[in-house]
Amino acid sequence: MTIQNRRIFASILFVLISFVCVGQVDLPPPSPPSPPPGFPIDGGVVFGVVVAIFYGVRKILFSSGKSNK
Repeated sequence: MTIQNRRIFASILFVLISFVCVGQVDLPPPSPPSPPPGFPIDGGVVFGVVVAIFYGVRKILFSSGKSNK
């Protein structure tokens, strides 16, 4: 192949590859995944923490009163 033929061949390849790159269609982003089944963890966490603190304070107060006697 002569240099002239190589340049023409390279130019044609460049143009064809450019058309292929421009012709690609962007797909829409996938939908977000569904939430996992089961109960939400944030529903009773505050209530559970309050009950645990109340129970702990009550246990400490009543157990310290019994050990002093």
